[in-house]
Amino acid sequence: MRLFDNRYAYTLLLWLLLPYVLLHLWWRARRQPEYLRHIGERFGRYNVRSDKPVIWLHTVSVGETRAAAALVRALRERYPDHQLLLTHTTPTGRAASEQLYGDDVLRVYLPYDYPFAVRRFLRHFRPQAGVLLETEIWFNLIQGCRDTKVPLLLLNARLSERSARKYARFPQLTRDGLQALTHIAAQTDADAARLKVLSGKEVSVMGNLKFDIEPPEYQIELGETLRGWCKPQRPLFLAASTREGEEALLLDALQHVNIEGLLTIIVPRHPQRFDEVERLIRQRGFRMQRRSHWDSETCDAGTQILLGDSMGEMFAYYTASDVAFIGGSLLPLGGQNLIEAAACGTPVLIGPHTFNFNDATEQAIACGAALRVQDADELIRKVGALLQDDSALRQMGACGLRFANANRGATERATATVTPFLTHSR
Repeated sequence: MRLFDNRYAYTLLLWLLLPYVLLHLWWRARRQPEYLRHIGERFGRYNVRSDKPVIWLHTVSVGETRAAAALVRALRERYPDHQLLLTHTTPTGRAASEQLYGDDVLRVYLPYDYPFAVRRFLRHFRPQAGVLLETEIWFNLIQGCRDTKVPLLLLNARLSERSARKYARFPQLTRDGLQALTHIAAQTDADAARLKVLSGKEVSVMGNLKFDIEPPEYQIELGETLRGWCKPQRPLFLAASTREGEEALLLDALQHVNIEGLLTIIVPRHPQRFDEVERLIRQRGFRMQRRSHWDSETCDAGTQILLGDSMGEMFAYYTASDVAFIGGSLLPLGGQNLIEAAACGTPVLIGPHTFNFNDATEQAIACGAALRVQDADELIRKVGALLQDDSALRQMGACGLRFANANRGATERATATVTPFLTHSR
């Protein structure tokens, strides 16, 4: 047996990493002070509780929290006598939960995967059932749920080939952990096949919860308002969910573009980078405004770049824009979710690196909702070509809507999977 092929060695490694864990919290807090709030929760100490039966969903960060919206709504409607508990790992995920769900749910940080912290969490909330979303495999948490007879399901599961190879390095640990889960439901057949190889158990296919997101009406109205502020009518290019290193590439390419009246909206993926991205924009001499400082009903005619430094307005940005680039894909970071853009009927451009969302990306490209580019220069050239071809933009937007609508239904399947482990259903 190799060193880390069992949970005991895994736990020992976690203890050895504890000083790094604390240092990591401090380091992240330098740019995002929220990391130093609720530290006790990360070790199983909680101040909130429920006197109702608890349904627990783990939504790591912003993407998972937003993807769970339809599932949260369905569970609330079906189980009004239960309390929904959302656990998060990042402050941005927690903030997204507050914005989306308000006081309708409890929200805390999931404890680090130390056995004592897991025991505290499970003893405090006593969930009737737990749901892990996407690829959240925490071996002591899984074992803790098994020991306390809490059904724990892995839903909306995705596992890229790269991640599968990493888990395969520790076959016994991975197999034992996955087998201890009550049920696994994957997004795609390919995800299910990889999880089946690692777990040795049957894995169902439920689709992707992200397809069930409905653009809120108020966001659509806000997008139309933002669009109206950009007068006279200007072409709008959105760079959505950009990651570190990508903004510099985009800005350098934009310096050589000649698209009359172009307004570029850049929305960094992580809010702690807003100031950094502003410095990059100003260093290159672009005239810019920040969305948070937009206190009038018009965008200055000379503004070339709008920095989208607001939270929770991505649907509005998509609605306002003529074409959108989905970040995390120009560099080998795996890409971000393009489904929200498609659901708004916004034509999509995507870079070469999309291993985190490979199936959805390939489907979108195949049906004409998205185009792939290889670098920032090609991206800007393609933006220019599309902005001069209204017919192509309309066709891509219509394809995006069909693509999003054709893949709905994961929420219903997820709810049906959870239902046998809950009581008092209507």
